[in-house]
Amino acid sequence: MLQQYFATAWVPATQGTNTFYTAKPGDNLSTIGFKATPVVVQPGAQQQLNATLWVGPELQDQMAQLAPHLDLTVDYGWLWFISQPLFKLLKFIHGFIGNWGFSIIIITFIVRGIMYPLTKAQYTSMAKMRMLQPKLQAMRERIGDDKQRMSQEMMALYKAEKVNPLGGCLPLIIQMPIFLALYYMLMGSVELRHAPFALWIHDLSAQDPYYILPILMGVTMFFIQKMSPTTVTDPMQQKIMTFMPVIFTVFFLWFPSGLVLYYIVSNLVTILQQQLIYRGLEKRGLHSREKKKS
Repeated sequence: MLQQYFATAWVPATQGTNTFYTAKPGDNLSTIGFKATPVVVQPGAQQQLNATLWVGPELQDQMAQLAPHLDLTVDYGWLWFISQPLFKLLKFIHGFIGNWGFSIIIITFIVRGIMYPLTKAQYTSMAKMRMLQPKLQAMRERIGDDKQRMSQEMMALYKAEKVNPLGGCLPLIIQMPIFLALYYMLMGSVELRHAPFALWIHDLSAQDPYYILPILMGVTMFFIQKMSPTTVTDPMQQKIMTFMPVIFTVFFLWFPSGLVLYYIVSNLVTILQQQLIYRGLEKRGLHSREKKKS
């Protein structure tokens, strides 16, 4: 039986086939048990059937020692094979620091540092695509509604300029499983339950009681949005993008503080990486900090 952060499990010590079952004999009453392979006891002999009952928090190290794969009751979703190593790294960092909040900050820097080459490739590809926009616009005006010819000439232009039109998406797609695995890890680890961070954050598994962290997260999203060049020209899409920080802020009001802390730090790292990448792109003539007139 599973609840968030807690589990109840029978672990038979006998070998053979065991059939586990649960039942609900009445309101607010549940039973759990197992039926083992029948054991024949000879006359005058004794036989002992042992089993261990685990009732408590999903502490992965202790559960793994009790029975193989019992620690998999911690629900990290379909990306568990990424979440588990990340949790081990988080726990290793916590062993030195002793504070889960600061451990989250450090692991965020580590993950974003590892992902930096992909982030740089993403921004570089997007910058190259922006440089091609005037040529693409002229091509649209020249060709008109001939979609087949437009597609052929666009691909020829990409090939001539050595630009991959999917280059801005592929690094992001590769990074998404890592960020989702971090999300599942921070949502499912009981170690963060009642774990204090600093100041008013006394439980990293609970929402911020004063909503300060979600607001800070929204502010960092706003700065990222303002710093990021965009090729969106549709007024409706521009309005939607403008309200995205507000929407995410409201969405994150009820998220665990530890998860919101991760996103704040990740956004701050993004801002720093953006500045570093843009400086390099400016030297190559692929980026300008001057705002384009609408």
